[in-house]
Amino acid sequence: MGEIKVSSHNLGRLLADSTGSPARSYQAVFSELAESHRGRPVTKIVVLRRRAADEALLGLAAAGLVEQAEAIRTGERCVLRIRVT
Repeated sequence: MGEIKVSSHNLGRLLADSTGSPARSYQAVFSELAESHRGRPVTKIVVLRRRAADEALLGLAAAGLVEQAEAIRTGERCVLRIRVT
């Protein structure tokens, strides 16, 4: 369900950071939305997913965001392929 290409120097933007970085990772935001927005309309979730991706400086395709939003809405597991460059 979607793929992200990210530099090895920027993994902290994507994954939860165990070093205590003050910035929230895309993973952390996804987890929060998955808990708080289950059952809500996909269109509302996509807006929040886009904002999280933009804040993390990750270029995600619109189709991937819709798939993630659908997974959040239904409570399904979301699989995201990460290609580290």
